[in-house]
Amino acid sequence: MLFDKIVRPALYRLSSHDPELVHERTIAVLARLGKLAPRGVPGVFRVDDPATVLGLRFPNRVGLAAGMDKNGRALPAWAALGFGFVEVGTVTRLAQPGNPKPRLFSLPASDAIINRMGFNNDGASALAAKLARDGKPGVPLGISIGKSKVTPLEDAVEDYRFSLRALHPYADYFAINVSSPNTPGLRQLQDRTALAELLGELRSTSAELAGGGTPTPVLVKVAPDLTGDALAELLEVALEHGVAGIIATNTTLARDGVAAAESGLAGQAGGLSGRPLTTRAAEVVRFVHDHTGGSLPIIGVGGIMGPDDAIRLVDAGASLVQLYTGFALHGPGLVRRVSRGLVARR
Repeated sequence: MLFDKIVRPALYRLSSHDPELVHERTIAVLARLGKLAPRGVPGVFRVDDPATVLGLRFPNRVGLAAGMDKNGRALPAWAALGFGFVEVGTVTRLAQPGNPKPRLFSLPASDAIINRMGFNNDGASALAAKLARDGKPGVPLGISIGKSKVTPLEDAVEDYRFSLRALHPYADYFAINVSSPNTPGLRQLQDRTALAELLGELRSTSAELAGGGTPTPVLVKVAPDLTGDALAELLEVALEHGVAGIIATNTTLARDGVAAAESGLAGQAGGLSGRPLTTRAAEVVRFVHDHTGGSLPIIGVGGIMGPDDAIRLVDAGASLVQLYTGFALHGPGLVRRVSRGLVARR
């Protein structure tokens, strides 16, 4: 494909083979192009495949996953590229630089990425100010919120509540990120007691902010590394606290599926995404669907490198899907191919 053969190699040559610099330059270009894209006007690449999920109307089922545009710099561009929804973040209460560089590693032979970014972002208040100034994209906007690195676990609830309050006027749904492997201790918030407290407070805050109206949907993003028992327990807590849906999955600490030629890079700390996660993501989506009897909408994400991977997630029980690594490695044409594949499936 043109992107794989010409565009991506050129980006890496111009960026001294630094994946994070490639990412930064890509977002900068899209941010500039986004200023030329009228908001609310369907992108020329968009495949219409309307769906109502979470009480929201999506123009199609293919969204941009959190992590690509943490600070919402290129919102109009994503809609213009054909995405049916966009999830920004993960954003934290406090602005933070993230982990030391290098922290992003491309594994082209494995069709994968390892990252240990560490929630680098400008903070919830900065994102709120940007959305107030520039407006939302012409498609549903999800906002992923997480814990600031310096915030102790015992104060995590207030950290999340601050971000939810600051961003409530702009979010069509909130994704509660308790599953990133790159913030120390964060995954402990997936444990029953901690998660019950967090979700109880966030649901209460969301209802309070709704002022008697319909609360903004709150979803939980889960790790692919949970055992069946741990995931079942998490889902029980989610159901008890009226969570609107599940996002499955985040990146993995496992290194299965990494090509032998890239075994050295596999030793890098961080979360692995891309092709090695394809099968596990579908397994987790199916587990969530079966364990909840299909009562919780699922956004499937992880290892979608082509239409067949997205179809597999939908067949497993996902209502919507998200792209990140496949988009980063293979370019914007993937959005249209996946959208068309999901239409053809029906």
